[in-house]
Amino acid sequence: MKLKTTSINIAAFSAILYLSLLLGFFYGEDLNYGAYPDWLGSNITPINDFSNNFLHTLLNYDDYGHRHSPVYLIFLSFFLDLGFEIDQVRMIHLHFCILLILFFYKCLVLKFDNVESNYLALLSLIIFLSPTFRSLSIWPDSRLPGLIFFVLTIYFFLKFKKTDHYKYTWYTCLALIISSYISPNFSIFFPYFFFFFLKRFKFFKLKLLICFNFLAALPFLYYIFILDINFLTAGQTPGINGRTVDFDFNFSNKLMLISSIIFFHLSTILAQGKFYKPFFEFLLNKSIILFLSILCLIYFFNYQLSYTGGGIFFALSNLLFDNNYLFFISSIFFIGFITYVGFLNLNNFSLLFILIISNIQNTIYHKYYEPLIIIIYFTLLQQVESENFFQKKSNLFYLYLLSVSYILMRLFKIFYLV
Repeated sequence: MKLKTTSINIAAFSAILYLSLLLGFFYGEDLNYGAYPDWLGSNITPINDFSNNFLHTLLNYDDYGHRHSPVYLIFLSFFLDLGFEIDQVRMIHLHFCILLILFFYKCLVLKFDNVESNYLALLSLIIFLSPTFRSLSIWPDSRLPGLIFFVLTIYFFLKFKKTDHYKYTWYTCLALIISSYISPNFSIFFPYFFFFFLKRFKFFKLKLLICFNFLAALPFLYYIFILDINFLTAGQTPGINGRTVDFDFNFSNKLMLISSIIFFHLSTILAQGKFYKPFFEFLLNKSIILFLSILCLIYFFNYQLSYTGGGIFFALSNLLFDNNYLFFISSIFFIGFITYVGFLNLNNFSLLFILIISNIQNTIYHKYYEPLIIIIYFTLLQQVESENFFQKKSNLFYLYLLSVSYILMRLFKIFYLV
């Protein structure tokens, strides 16, 4: 009876969160600040144009200044062809995005089969409080659909690790290919998954899978390099006189900013006793090496506030003191965390390295890593005490508290600082 009551309570909580998303839809919520402008400036026009003149729009897609793949926008344009209005298309997109929560839950059940399913459901529902999820489900963008298929990739990968069945290598790759066509930055995860396949099966057995992945990439490569429709750098970077987006390989910017974003979203998890003690011991033992490394990173750091983005710690440092000093001082924790988790094992190092280099553009935004960070923490990272997270119910409470606080901070900026 107690379990049934709990299930009913979770169902009611789910309904409240869902209704809050619908309310945000009707009031035009945009906690990411840029989702609505992106919808008006970059998304709605090509969707309409794909419906009216598909081939011309496809061959001139880079003219729209859109940084994302046209695949999902083409998909949405089909609904216009069927007679749906644009706001109805937005509503369809919103409900499609809820699959992210379902797939994340399925991943959690698969990995933590000894944890009560209701508790896992509560953890998956926290995505409803993600500003990125809320904004990009209300104002359609390719990022969330790409993430949905990436989480489906993780699900099939976890099935592979659990069963060692060859068919899941195909399912994993197929889901990752779809994810990459929708949001190309996810393609960089292919070597990570393939490494595990190679350890389990001989290269000869995987040769057909390799050929399939190569052939699947050809249309994208043809579109970019032969037809020369390079949408990856077609947008503009704020704050530098409208200059187009560049490929930026300043590793200092990437490491410092992305590690601060990761640290923020995992800060409540780091408070677990079995994690923070060895973590702080690591900081003390490696303090000199970390200090010298951070000095080197600071020397090459050149990210500008005018670019927008950069993460909450970077923005807060500039808001309070009009400089990067607080951000630089705090980076001992950001860099220390990335280093500590990365050197626990090769798996973690590979994942964190991929996360850092997956952003090849000169702008760095929270939406690229949230809620992706939480999803990867609970599904792919190893030896980071994710199993112990479920031993105390207060851990989930603190995670929800952080999510609510993050939303309040964004609302404060909307109403008082913008």
